[in-house]
Amino acid sequence: MGKKVAVLVTNMVEEIELTDPAKNYKEAGHSVELIEQEAGKEITGKNGDTFTIDKGIGEVSADDYDALLVPGGFSPDLLRIDDRNADFARAFIEAKKPVFAICHGPQFLIDTDLLKGVNVTSFKSVRKDLINAGANVKDEEVVVDQNIVTSRTPDDLPAFNREALKLLNG
Repeated sequence: MGKKVAVLVTNMVEEIELTDPAKNYKEAGHSVELIEQEAGKEITGKNGDTFTIDKGIGEVSADDYDALLVPGGFSPDLLRIDDRNADFARAFIEAKKPVFAICHGPQFLIDTDLLKGVNVTSFKSVRKDLINAGANVKDEEVVVDQNIVTSRTPDDLPAFNREALKLLNG
């Protein structure tokens, strides 16, 4: 039975960090929905690719999904502007549902106020923010701490996808 994965995303996403995990999840029998401010809106990635949003943040709940993906690029920083996004992500962490964040994605998770003592990795430029939030930052291709899977860059996607799929398929 496939799982339903919410992807919290907005403009300036690092496209490959969205498309590669989504492709892997779908190939494994899971479904993916893109969530942003409003359904039907078109967003543009860092390299110009466009994506159509499936659901607006105001019409979804963590109860509707089995897991959350936060791809990187500058999208995670822009997501921090609307507190509903952090509330949505916080609900996944509190419910012990899988949360996958890559590159700058872990920086967004700071706004959940739930990273203290959690082992994570991220893109180098946001590691100090994670340390200041109380996270234990590692420089590894993938870090799994209970239900949270984090990676550093697109180069880490094979390991990131492997660990995410272990949680989804488990």
